[in-house]
Amino acid sequence: MAGKLIEGPDGRYIVGTVKIGEKGQIVIPKDARDLLDLQPGDTLLVLVDRKQGIALVDNERFRHFATGVLAAQQEPTTGDDQETGR
Repeated sequence: MAGKLIEGPDGRYIVGTVKIGEKGQIVIPKDARDLLDLQPGDTLLVLVDRKQGIALVDNERFRHFATGVLAAQQEPTTGDDQETGR
């Protein structure tokens, strides 16, 4: 479905559909690879939610996000929070 991507709000796109092959493999559409600058050999994280489905996340982007979350949790608390033990 090259060249038929649909841009939605907030940087989201519909890039097409894929079929699962006999060995459980899919091909990531070229438009999706181009949008995220995915290259052969890149690692993707596979996230699964039984109700919402499956998501593929660029491992480096997820690592950057997770590092930011962990850093925010380690920031010192305010004086008020220290007094209450939070």
